[in-house]
Amino acid sequence: MTAFSNSRYTAADLTVLEGLEAVRRRPSMYIGSVDAKGLHHLLWEIVDNAVDEYLNGYADSITVTLHSRGDAVTVADNGRGIPVDIHPKYKKSGVELLLTTLHSGAKFGDNESYIHSGGLHGVGSSVVNALSRVLVATIRRDGFDWQQSFSRGMPTSRLQKLAPARGHGTTIYFEPDEKIFKTTHFDPEVIRHRLEDMAFIHHGLTITLKIEATDEVIDLSHPGGIPEFLDKLIADGQKPKVADSPFLLSRNGEGKIEVALQWTESTDEVIRSYVNGIRTSDGGTHEKGFKDAIVKAVRNFMETHGVKDKKLEITANDIREGIVAVLSVFVREPMFQGQTKERLNNPEMVSIVESFVRPAFEAWLNANMSVADQIIGRIVLAARARLASREAAQEVKRKSPGSRRLSLPGKLADCQSSNPEETELFVVEGDSAGGSAKQGRNNKTQAVLPLRGKILNAEGLTLQKALTNQELADFVAAVGTGAGEKFDIGGLRYGKIILLMDADSDGYHISTLLLDFIFRQMPDLIRRGHVYLGHPPLYRIQVGKETYWARDDAHKEEILSGLRANAKPEITRFKGLGEMDAKVLAETTLDPRKRTLLQVQIDSNLEADRMFVSLLGKDPAERYRFIMDSAALAVAEELDV
Repeated sequence: MTAFSNSRYTAADLTVLEGLEAVRRRPSMYIGSVDAKGLHHLLWEIVDNAVDEYLNGYADSITVTLHSRGDAVTVADNGRGIPVDIHPKYKKSGVELLLTTLHSGAKFGDNESYIHSGGLHGVGSSVVNALSRVLVATIRRDGFDWQQSFSRGMPTSRLQKLAPARGHGTTIYFEPDEKIFKTTHFDPEVIRHRLEDMAFIHHGLTITLKIEATDEVIDLSHPGGIPEFLDKLIADGQKPKVADSPFLLSRNGEGKIEVALQWTESTDEVIRSYVNGIRTSDGGTHEKGFKDAIVKAVRNFMETHGVKDKKLEITANDIREGIVAVLSVFVREPMFQGQTKERLNNPEMVSIVESFVRPAFEAWLNANMSVADQIIGRIVLAARARLASREAAQEVKRKSPGSRRLSLPGKLADCQSSNPEETELFVVEGDSAGGSAKQGRNNKTQAVLPLRGKILNAEGLTLQKALTNQELADFVAAVGTGAGEKFDIGGLRYGKIILLMDADSDGYHISTLLLDFIFRQMPDLIRRGHVYLGHPPLYRIQVGKETYWARDDAHKEEILSGLRANAKPEITRFKGLGEMDAKVLAETTLDPRKRTLLQVQIDSNLEADRMFVSLLGKDPAERYRFIMDSAALAVAEELDV
């Protein structure tokens, strides 16, 4: 038994965070992160509240204004307006109560103020207020304009009754707090795309975006709704349709569901799902019900019509390969996973969506036999391609280890296993990082390829020209699939290809160059989920015998703020992976149980193409525009000078 004679733990050591202080101390708990994604999440919270007014029949117009400085936004709707009367219990106006108190609002309990809502946690507006240096709420209702100002969650004025006014609505102006966020500048393109998605889902809602810096006023309304959205997604994917006729299905009422579905020649599966108008990027129970419905309906159709091949097993992935779909459901009491609402967890939605979609889709297939034949033919081809890839992979495995490695780069430290389901390739920058990685890896399943010298910028080059660069040629040889027209996923030697570069400008540049080459010449590696970015720690924080690892500056500050007041932390900043000894690198970056990997995904081929052309293309004007547009996002302490 170990005794700690000097450690007293009493009630005096406990801290109670009051009001919105908890939000400012731990913002990531409420908005996911304090980077650009978290910054924009503030805007989505306010916009979602405005959309809730539309969903419940009280508004039909939303205007979002990005002000000229780029770090301030106004959201205005013509809904009922936040209540301005005094709450009988809390003796505060409805405006102040909503904006200064967590878990407040009209979306709890059994009242009928909100039937459908995306914001049922009651924390959105108050969180935005807590994380804003300035927030001004202007309410139009009861024959007057009303206004109250706040700063960092605290009122800076009383609720004031302004001039008489007709109409009703809520206008929220806010400036995110530079003490919280890495950047406080909003991206107009991110805002435009998100609002346009909302306009497709809510086709009766007028959404306007005003960008003061360019004097643009953009009407994002889409009365064509989800069918029009489906056409846009297919056009963005730049892959031909298998058949011209889409499957469309909808029902109105309290359990409203809308579906649009079409097969393409792409090898991707694209499903955009929404709950009460909020994008669920991580899917959830509604998306599972939809996927189950499609698979079951196709299998029933194939069995009914005798489409069988004893040698060919049709999997669920074969059936869904190439589909582009939009799914929108409305749920009275949605249970989202986390405040950022990226996944739906209502268990009943699996059967609700499946039982609605499956019989309708099966009936549609039977009523459109020519379209069904084209779809089934596409599915069979997908299954045959998968089978051929598996046989090719097995053939590679059957080869002896010696013959398998004859053409591999000499600097590759290969692993012992030849099973792609468990092997990993770490692509590292330079010999010093390569040496640490080789010593710290598990040599049974982890291989290391150090890159020496500068990677060629292959944007706009032919494959033949790109492969004159030894580093790119070595990378292709190590992966084993070939590139360009000779790419064959059956030759893949590693299930995970992890780009592990230094957390500085050179490392980011090399990662971008490699991702561009993969996107242009080996895109299936990304589509099939084989490409990852390693996320090594930037700081080590030592407090006595305790060690903490911080991913970035914001994470470092979060860790430091959670330490005891009398703690004396020792902070080490790693300038590169080569500075880490093998044990540290293994513990923080190589060990699958402790590391952080970011999977590379492509939401839009069109947007990815535009980004790589802007960053790496031959036209310097494009790059200049990108740099000037993004200059405001640079944070001085993060510049590598």
